[in-house]
Amino acid sequence: MTSTDLSRPARTTGPHPVTAPESRLLLRRYYTELVSRYYGRATDDAEVDAVLAQEPSDDLARPTGEFLVARIDGVPVGCAGVRVLTSGTAELTRLYVAPRTRGMGVATDLVTAAEAVARDTFGALRMRLDTRRDLVEARALYARLGYREIAAYNASPYADHWFEKRLG
Repeated sequence: MTSTDLSRPARTTGPHPVTAPESRLLLRRYYTELVSRYYGRATDDAEVDAVLAQEPSDDLARPTGEFLVARIDGVPVGCAGVRVLTSGTAELTRLYVAPRTRGMGVATDLVTAAEAVARDTFGALRMRLDTRRDLVEARALYARLGYREIAAYNASPYADHWFEKRLG
């Protein structure tokens, strides 16, 4: 099918300012889901505001990183961040896809785009990430995309698993 086929939604993924309203909304949705899953209950705006303040994403902009937004038919449906850790190493973070668009390849698009940014923009030879044990869908995605579990590379109190993929 061609890109002009109206029966298929148009998926795009690309850099977007982390400070833009669309980006902030996606980050809020990301943390709303993460906090709710962590505590096993619905969260409220105050909890999400507190997490957003404790875990800022402002470094996901050049020269220290990049923020990506995925869209379907122009509507923002997901995000991911790339953070430079060291020379040659970048981190994938803030991967989120709206529930209604899961299973459509958006997460794969975001990870693939993040890897390209890490490699081509920041010269990264490897991409790392951390995740929680309860995020089984994310862990399955990372394994499917070639990430291998490694020893902890940070002291995040919310991480149970650490992964790495060689780029290039």
